[in-house]
Amino acid sequence: MALFGTDGVRGVANIDLTAELAVDLAVAAAHVLGEIGLFAGHRPKAIVGQDSRASGDFLESAIISGLTSAGVDVYRVGVLPTPAVAYLVKESNADLGVMISASHNPMPDNGIKFFAKGGDKLADSLEAQIEARLGEPWSRPTGLDVGRIFSDESASTRYVNYLLATISTDLAGLKVVVDCANGASSSVAPLAYKNAGALVTAISASPTGWNINENCGSTHLENLIAEVKKTGADLGVAHDGDADRCLLVASNGDVIDGDYILNILARSYFDDGKLKKNTVVGTVMSNLGFIKSMESVGINVEKTAVGDRYVLEKMLENDYVLGGEQSGHIIMRQFSNSGDGLLTALQIMQVMAKTKQSLLDLSSNMSKYPQVLINVKDVAKDKLPQSAVIAAAIKAAEERLGDSGRVLLRASGTEALVRVMVEAASDSLAQEVAQQLANVVKNDLSTRTS
Repeated sequence: MALFGTDGVRGVANIDLTAELAVDLAVAAAHVLGEIGLFAGHRPKAIVGQDSRASGDFLESAIISGLTSAGVDVYRVGVLPTPAVAYLVKESNADLGVMISASHNPMPDNGIKFFAKGGDKLADSLEAQIEARLGEPWSRPTGLDVGRIFSDESASTRYVNYLLATISTDLAGLKVVVDCANGASSSVAPLAYKNAGALVTAISASPTGWNINENCGSTHLENLIAEVKKTGADLGVAHDGDADRCLLVASNGDVIDGDYILNILARSYFDDGKLKKNTVVGTVMSNLGFIKSMESVGINVEKTAVGDRYVLEKMLENDYVLGGEQSGHIIMRQFSNSGDGLLTALQIMQVMAKTKQSLLDLSSNMSKYPQVLINVKDVAKDKLPQSAVIAAAIKAAEERLGDSGRVLLRASGTEALVRVMVEAASDSLAQEVAQQLANVVKNDLSTRTS
């Protein structure tokens, strides 16, 4: 099985993702990037950041050791969101970036994600080359050729200033509650929203190293919903552990997911004449209600595989400016080629301030189809495409749903499971069809019999 998934290398820190592996990954990355000419004519430079997990400390040390031993100068930026690292790579003209984070995964997990020069995610082909080079013998630099380590104390300030420069409307009077998931956004998100003019209440913004994503953030919205209602806030913002995405909560407690967010932004872009080719990029998981909403105003939706890297690939291929995922990863290419939860939240707040409409009002032109997602664990996910039994079950389900629903089965890129997604005209029908398909997947791909 490939080491790199859809979002870097992930696993249980110190079991799957060890210090030794982190060193090897860093060294291999330096070799691969150096051999394609990226470091020619200058001392190579890397930006290294992390989220708030305790394991990030030893993994950061390992990554830095690997890079500097391979002759790369490293600038440590500390605990910052993943998109901040992407931005800083571009802003400082660094040769690569490394983010140590497992995003929304539980605290024992961690991950390593590489960014190329310019701040884009490293191409699949380069990740494959890095993986192939792990543990190979190499000639080590000595003396003046070894890398040095620097602490970049102004990194967070520069990132916040960049975010503020993306909006032109004062957010004065807007009441915001932000759930930072005790993660990478705990310092910068409340500061950015406050400096933009909003009245900010921050929750789950006290990371200990062990409490990231623990009953908080974008995967646990209960506390945010309660706080929004209690304080009479105009909206709530929920980040995940590394803050490359966000979900929103309306004043009445309704959850506004990535499809709703993308719907609001696409319509705003369209009205302002800024939506290139009248097209927005979604994924195969984009809700049917979102697609129909876009069609109703003449906006085309192009769909990709799940993963913001694939959304970006499609955007770059066709020069589209806006795309995203239901999970809250939103890419606005006029600002960045990375999903950025803080940027997304600020842009939505700006639409609210400009139009003087509530989040509920802005969301009311889209009706979401009931969607059921079942994660079928402990199955041979790699055998999904070859299963005739599952293919027949999918066909039968699609015939039953007709034009009022859809079915999607896919293997997870980051976990050992198959995701079964069904949309239908009613929740009960979606539940029934999804459970039937999940049972078929469990029976046909069980690791006990495969």
